[in-house]
Amino acid sequence: MAETAADAADTEQTSRTDARKAARAERRAAKLAREIGAFAKEHGGAEGQLAYIGQAGARIVLVGQDGAWGDLVAPTYAVAESAAAKSGITMHDEFDGEFALKVRTGPYEWSRMAGIQVGGPSNDR
Repeated sequence: MAETAADAADTEQTSRTDARKAARAERRAAKLAREIGAFAKEHGGAEGQLAYIGQAGARIVLVGQDGAWGDLVAPTYAVAESAAAKSGITMHDEFDGEFALKVRTGPYEWSRMAGIQVGGPSNDR
């Protein structure tokens, strides 16, 4: 069956849309990589781990060499993987063991994680 002009136009439109989505994903990955790099620079280096968080995308958990931690959210797991690769930091498959032990938390984190159980502020403020 021969391709009609309408089919060709649909294919061309799909190709342009796919190219725009790929360019947007590349820009987002580059921005996240810069943010990862800035975190690493501020904290004497960094390591990370990716976690799929459903439709929201993927979480990039970062742990600095000084024990500081933070996270970023990417729109897709693929964008998160690309950002991590571009940043050049060491990535871990799991957030456990020696990697988890590198995290240093302060009073704020302890009060927010434990909340009212240990006399911290309640979470209903």
